[in-house]
Amino acid sequence: MSLRDVTGRLSIGKPTLSWEYWDEIKGTESFIFVATTVFVLLWSWLFARAPITSAVGGYQSLAVTVLIWGIFAIGFDLLLGQTGLLSFGHAVFWGGGAYAAGLFSYYVTGDPFLVVIAGIVFALVLAAVVGYIALRRHAVYFAILTLAIGQFVYFLAVSPLQEITGGYNGFIYVQVEPVAGFINLNQPLPGVLGTLWYDHLYLFVAVFFVFAVVLATRIVKSPYGLVFRSLRENEQRAAFIGINVWRYKFMAFILSAVFAGVAGSLYTIHTVFVSVESLYWLISGEVVIMTVLGGLGSVFGPILGAILYVYVRGVVDGFPIVGPYWFLILTTLFTVVVWAFPQGLWGIVGKIGQSLRGLTRRWNDS
Repeated sequence: MSLRDVTGRLSIGKPTLSWEYWDEIKGTESFIFVATTVFVLLWSWLFARAPITSAVGGYQSLAVTVLIWGIFAIGFDLLLGQTGLLSFGHAVFWGGGAYAAGLFSYYVTGDPFLVVIAGIVFALVLAAVVGYIALRRHAVYFAILTLAIGQFVYFLAVSPLQEITGGYNGFIYVQVEPVAGFINLNQPLPGVLGTLWYDHLYLFVAVFFVFAVVLATRIVKSPYGLVFRSLRENEQRAAFIGINVWRYKFMAFILSAVFAGVAGSLYTIHTVFVSVESLYWLISGEVVIMTVLGGLGSVFGPILGAILYVYVRGVVDGFPIVGPYWFLILTTLFTVVVWAFPQGLWGIVGKIGQSLRGLTRRWNDS
């Protein structure tokens, strides 16, 4: 006869998994913080240096790039996945933050934290201007208007402002100084720390990544996040019950742009260069693909989308025979995943979880 304790989490004779307990903790901010921290502590090693995965994995620089794009995708999901607003001009905040960071590093100081703050401030101010203009229109008109504004800024950087931006050559004078005056980001870490994380730059980016995930989780679970989702489901009904629709859409736009500014600034520190292509509309298209591929409306879905996209672009691109067709492979994966699982890669994870839950219940009942 099987005996269970009062919590129902243990049984004598058969191992059981308390899915009820899992449901209680999986959405808590504490668990998400711990899970994200564990992920970043292992990610660099697993992706670039682990004995098994390194054979088909990437390299250190790409591991950092994944985290940066993950921040961008998380922020974009606040706009598209949570609020339902499709922007094709978010490259302007990624690239704008990157240029602001690079110029600040050259003319003011190259302290990495201050450089990121400069990029955030510029992205925030730019988002206030762009949002005030673009959010006066709805649906497809909003998407096209953000695209037009983004391309306007791109061509502004290419020619009229080329003395500042470097034009097609980009800004090549980025200065990255040691953190707090003595921590060189590109200095390799000693011993086992180097095996796990390689250098200080990875840890620097990882701190922002963890903060981005926790902040996005807090926003999604807050009353603000609830209002965002109500706008996505039925904007008119939200307006009828007294919600200031424009104000909440404006705040979603601002928050999303801030995440993009952080990512763009970190990318400048990572590459020590700002390309004018960072303002081009294809950057906006890439983050749309990552977010939809990973799963709209989830914090971790866009991260999975960023991992797959960056991996295919950065690793599969170098494979013999199939390498030149990396984008064809990516679009095929995108089509299959979105067609079979509208909730994206995160939906596949959810399906796997449901299958495991069903197997566990059948095991316990047998």
